[in-house]
Amino acid sequence: MLLKLYPENPNPDRIRKVVAVLEDGGIIIYPTDTVYAMGCDIKAHKSIEKIAQLKGLNPLNPDMSLIFRDMSQLSEYTVIRDNSVFKLLKRNLPGPFTFIVQANNQIPKLFKNKKKTVGIRIPDNTIVHEIVRELGRPIMTTSIHDPDDVIEYTTDPELIYEKYRDFADIVIDGGYGRNEASTIVDCTGDEIIVVRQGLGVLEI
Repeated sequence: MLLKLYPENPNPDRIRKVVAVLEDGGIIIYPTDTVYAMGCDIKAHKSIEKIAQLKGLNPLNPDMSLIFRDMSQLSEYTVIRDNSVFKLLKRNLPGPFTFIVQANNQIPKLFKNKKKTVGIRIPDNTIVHEIVRELGRPIMTTSIHDPDDVIEYTTDPELIYEKYRDFADIVIDGGYGRNEASTIVDCTGDEIIVVRQGLGVLEI
């Protein structure tokens, strides 16, 4: 299903329809403040495995991030003891960043492995924000890559729908996406390291 949602004012009934699909273990494709992404409920283990296989990732330890509603929800799944890291996140989120931080004991339970770190996102996008708020817990997320060597990310939701209509339960048309991914920042060591420079310019 291709579902139109407007970023300025997402229709609450349509948001609830998306959340119902997530609660049922379905896979959705949605806009962020960078590229389009696919994801599912953090409890939907079969869908996590399905997405991991599509992306060529290890289903037992998939390299996927979580999208959170806000900083308070983030604290339920992570351990940020360093006040400077907390301030860094607060300064740059919501925004086009993936921060790698220490996971608390909730994450190994979700992934059924000994994962000690997790990539976290709080995108500056009302559609995905409303989905996570209505769901009441984070969603798994991974960018949609294009096999094209020139264009790395597909930006047109209708083309995304044509490609993934048999894979995803819902593709959200939230307008054209960007063609640049998030900036990845590792906060787990003694120094803050920009692992990949993307759309976000880190405010230190």
